[in-house]
Amino acid sequence: MRIRILAVSVALTGVNIAWGAMNEPIKPISAAKVTNPALVELGKKLFFDPRLSKSGFISCNSCHNLSMGGTDNLKTSIGHKWNEGPINAPTVLNASMNIAQFWDGRAKDLQAQAGGPIDNPGEMGSTHGLAVEVLQSIPAYVADFKKSFGTDRIGIEQVTKAIAAFEETLVTPNSRFDKWLAGDQKALSANEQAGYKLFKDSGCVACHNGPAAGGSSYQKMGVVAPYQTSNPAEGRFAVTGKDADRFNFKVPTLRNVEMTYPYFHDGAANTLSEAVDTMGRLQLGKKFTGDENAKIVAFLKTLTGEQPNFKLPMLPPSSDMTPKPQPFAQK
Repeated sequence: MRIRILAVSVALTGVNIAWGAMNEPIKPISAAKVTNPALVELGKKLFFDPRLSKSGFISCNSCHNLSMGGTDNLKTSIGHKWNEGPINAPTVLNASMNIAQFWDGRAKDLQAQAGGPIDNPGEMGSTHGLAVEVLQSIPAYVADFKKSFGTDRIGIEQVTKAIAAFEETLVTPNSRFDKWLAGDQKALSANEQAGYKLFKDSGCVACHNGPAAGGSSYQKMGVVAPYQTSNPAEGRFAVTGKDADRFNFKVPTLRNVEMTYPYFHDGAANTLSEAVDTMGRLQLGKKFTGDENAKIVAFLKTLTGEQPNFKLPMLPPSSDMTPKPQPFAQK
């Protein structure tokens, strides 16, 4: 009887741990569910194919490098003709969990976002028409699209749908923090747990919550005090035209944040310590001590999950009919 009671007690403890995890502001990430492997594989090829750019040099992976946390670790990305982009490239990892895409939310989903850089003169420098012409001229791609969409005719809608399908698989579950939420009390050190408590008690979770620890709302950059920056981006105002949306940006995910430096829409913070200090002062009206800052940074590093792990795609060769790339000279 005593053994049975002990077993019930242990079982209930496990249930309480699970319920406790459900009540935390940050939720565990689930593994990706692939329902159309052929479409995902096609999207993977397109994600890595630089021929979608006019120069034949820039791919989606150039700015969202999957070996670097889904970013390029640059203040602003380098695009067509060595153009320096106007804003920091957000991570593509876990981007499917965002309320919308881009810092200003101008794209409603991953598919809408995927078409933007292709025909942006400062990014990939091509056009949707030219990108489709390139793909249509490559027999192996025509076969891939027919397998996924049932037609020999390629359209930009199919291109962006395939890229989005691949990007939806780029989730990073099983971080140490997720394991702690699941009940593994040894997954986080006492220092990291103290950092999480500070993170919650200070109010960071008001914006950084949910499975992605962010990405679900727009917030003004500089709530308590104005944010000083030379970057011209005006956030949601550029989309809505409403003055109340000026300098409101999509809250970035904190998943894998130790890998996605530099931080903020202008890439002004080079380190997590600097980012935590700035957020504390300007968003919360709180000056973290050095010890508090270090503890929060320690917690943030526990949000790094399992990185995408797959075989790199073999891109099909161009044909004699494929439009030739137009390389650009260095400035």
